[in-house]
Amino acid sequence: MNHALTAAAAGFGTGLSLIVAIGAQNAFVLRQGVRRHAVLTVVGICALSDAVLIALGVGGVGAVVVAWPGALRAVGIVGGLFLLCYGVLAARRVLRPGTGLRAEGEATGSRRRAVLTCLAMTWLNPHVYLDTVFLLGSLAADRGPLRWTFGLGAALASLCWFTALGFGARLLGRYLARPGAWRVLDGLVAATMLVLGASLVAGA
Repeated sequence: MNHALTAAAAGFGTGLSLIVAIGAQNAFVLRQGVRRHAVLTVVGICALSDAVLIALGVGGVGAVVVAWPGALRAVGIVGGLFLLCYGVLAARRVLRPGTGLRAEGEATGSRRRAVLTCLAMTWLNPHVYLDTVFLLGSLAADRGPLRWTFGLGAALASLCWFTALGFGARLLGRYLARPGAWRVLDGLVAATMLVLGASLVAGA
């Protein structure tokens, strides 16, 4: 039992250390949380996607993907272009504060748009595969029979983080009531997306 708890704790700590850093996915969840729009859906998609990817890594799928380097290159190009487009839209909101700066939800259809955007940011980001499938998968392999316990800890860390980020972001609502504060947030989102997008395209 002690060995299992140790493996789960190690997976939790490792998973948390990999996802806490600001990135495209985190920035999107933060913005949705502040706007209080489709938060449960977005958090669920992120946590479930991470759980699936972690399971694939623990199951040894990473070794198979390594044999096909063109796959990650293609994902890098598509994902990079997507992030660049999203970054341009966020920068546009900074320059035109009259659009997209309400804390409440938008018009009908925005939930579907949020779902599609969240899926794209999760599954078109090569860094997600590197962190969850390859890195966590290789670390889990070192645990031997307890590799799935390690993976469970990592998946739990993902669930806790995205839940805290999505639902905790609403605490910032009163500080972001002014359009100027929204411009700062969108500026952070735009910078993150543009830098990550450019790096993905350049790396691919």
